[in-house]
Amino acid sequence: MDKAKSIPIVFAALFVAAVAFAGIPQTVFAAGEISEGFAVGEALPEWIGWAIVVGLGMVFALIITVEVKIEERYLGVTQTSEMFNTAGRTIKTGLTAAAIVSAWTWAATLLQSSTVAYQYGISGPFWYAAGASIQVLLFGILAIELKRKAPNAHTFLEIIRARYGNGAHRVFLVFALMTNMIVTAMLLLGGSAVVNGLTGMDISLAAFLIPVGVMIYTLVGGLKATFVADYMHTIIIFVVILTFVAAVYLNTDITGGVEGMYEKIVAAAEIRPVEGNAAGAFLTMASAGGLMFGIINIVGNFGTVFVDQAYWQRAIAAQPSSTVKGFLLGGACWFAIPFTLATTMGLTAIALDVDLTPEQVQMGLVVPAAATALMGEIGAIMVLTMLFMAVTSAGSAELIAVSSLITYDIYRTYKNPNATGKQLVKVSRTTIVGFGLGMGGLAVILLGMGLSLGFVYLAMGIIIGAAVIPIALTILWKKTNRVAATLGAIIGLMIAVSTWVITAASLPDFGGEITLASLGHNHSMLFGNVAGILSGGAIAIIGSLAANKDFDWNDLKEKITLVELSAADSAKIDEDEETLKKAFKFSLKGGGIMTLVLIIGWPMPLIASGYVFDLGSYTVWVGISVVWVSVASFFIIFLPIIEARKGIAKIFSGSKTAGEAT
Repeated sequence: MDKAKSIPIVFAALFVAAVAFAGIPQTVFAAGEISEGFAVGEALPEWIGWAIVVGLGMVFALIITVEVKIEERYLGVTQTSEMFNTAGRTIKTGLTAAAIVSAWTWAATLLQSSTVAYQYGISGPFWYAAGASIQVLLFGILAIELKRKAPNAHTFLEIIRARYGNGAHRVFLVFALMTNMIVTAMLLLGGSAVVNGLTGMDISLAAFLIPVGVMIYTLVGGLKATFVADYMHTIIIFVVILTFVAAVYLNTDITGGVEGMYEKIVAAAEIRPVEGNAAGAFLTMASAGGLMFGIINIVGNFGTVFVDQAYWQRAIAAQPSSTVKGFLLGGACWFAIPFTLATTMGLTAIALDVDLTPEQVQMGLVVPAAATALMGEIGAIMVLTMLFMAVTSAGSAELIAVSSLITYDIYRTYKNPNATGKQLVKVSRTTIVGFGLGMGGLAVILLGMGLSLGFVYLAMGIIIGAAVIPIALTILWKKTNRVAATLGAIIGLMIAVSTWVITAASLPDFGGEITLASLGHNHSMLFGNVAGILSGGAIAIIGSLAANKDFDWNDLKEKITLVELSAADSAKIDEDEETLKKAFKFSLKGGGIMTLVLIIGWPMPLIASGYVFDLGSYTVWVGISVVWVSVASFFIIFLPIIEARKGIAKIFSGSKTAGEAT
């Protein structure tokens, strides 16, 4: 059969399998009574938690390790320091997009998106998805500029040091490492909470054990291994989401399908109207709480993309010609995950009147509770598996990101400037072990402080948002001044934290006390997030205009050097200036247009009109989510296979290639 024809058939078979699985009557899955509350730790036996956290983790570690060895044997891939930390800078569009989707699919993507759906209705999933997609779409602009101006970079901090010197480098290194700590903390807070919530497994133990399998395959294969693992994990996540979609909308035993869902959600709003929503309805975009969350989400997530080495690393690893396409495709496909999952499962929790305490909601237990109510133990296992995939794939991205920062921005910069490739790989692997163990300890500390996934997610922009605009201007604007950019980040952080605390103290509902509750209030989070990103940007821009000095971009190419890359490999990553300029213009147009559509063109007319969905418009909304996730699944699953077909054919043919990097 022709390969091009077989791909749609395989995709159709996957979807049909999901539909067929979900089409089994829910009574077979022993769906429980959902009005009696969600009992933590009782949905599944504890051994299933151990089987997934330890057993599945080891299975994936073995699979990825074998895949790395196959590449070394048949495709001539060697683990030099460049390959370990940059994947040879030759990753194509499909795998770049899949890696971005995977790295951006945190525990919060699956849990917090449904939390805001449960709280605000359909506006929650939309603002989660739109508010966290535009950063990836716009980051494509920085990614292509990195390829043009600093093609030899291993980390974004190397660019900062080359422009500003050691003092600014150390300041932004602190922001970068804080970002990695916040992201890994959220991954493990969400992951361990769900493992504990579904199986009763000790939450601290789960936080320590989740990273172990990730450490193993990252140690063996470096960045390329994380890309392959990302791809496999993302396939599982999409298949689980498609299964839930089919269970909710095609199997009418419990939900009643689209029409039944609509009637139940409307009835739920009559019993529990949403404060700040038009007519108190769940099915409206006119939601004060949803819009406020959207603003916080947009601001906070600029920090966790622009200040996170994991995304710069994906830009560095991608082929120049694939960079922009990979980021635009990745951002568009990622949108489907929180939008469809939360629109499906978050609203299912409302429709089925799943009884959760406010604390359980903030812990991210809406999806596990809804899945358990819908499909019993099978649903709980699927959520646990999907979440484990998200936590480990995003966790591997953070591991290799921190490894690169320690290796190139601390060890090679300050301790051993003449380090060999072998020494750099050794430091990278040591860092992976240290941070892999340390991230579990960090999660346990945060749990002991009483911090939830929701709190950390909303606060992240306050901590790191001030560095966003200074970092972006470093690669985009030749007039960006060293002192202005550095002070923008430092003073912006102070302003953000001060605004956060002052606002919390001024809230009348809390009697002027500064507590986790007052700090976690939407108003405190909103003003703190906005103050940080705006003040940091204003200081950097105004200070740079006052200094009025231009930077010569050629200095970046001279100051940032490669360690071990052959002339043949260097030729693969070279791209003529004209091609890169075209890619830059495409990234501006593509990222700009998609951003305007997602945050203005699509939601604003629905908000301004105060429109409350009827059955027809709700059906269209559901249809958009289902089509979007289906198309995204197709691209993420099959494009990497199409692009890697020659290498796959070579492996199956049994022929070996020596000394060739892919």
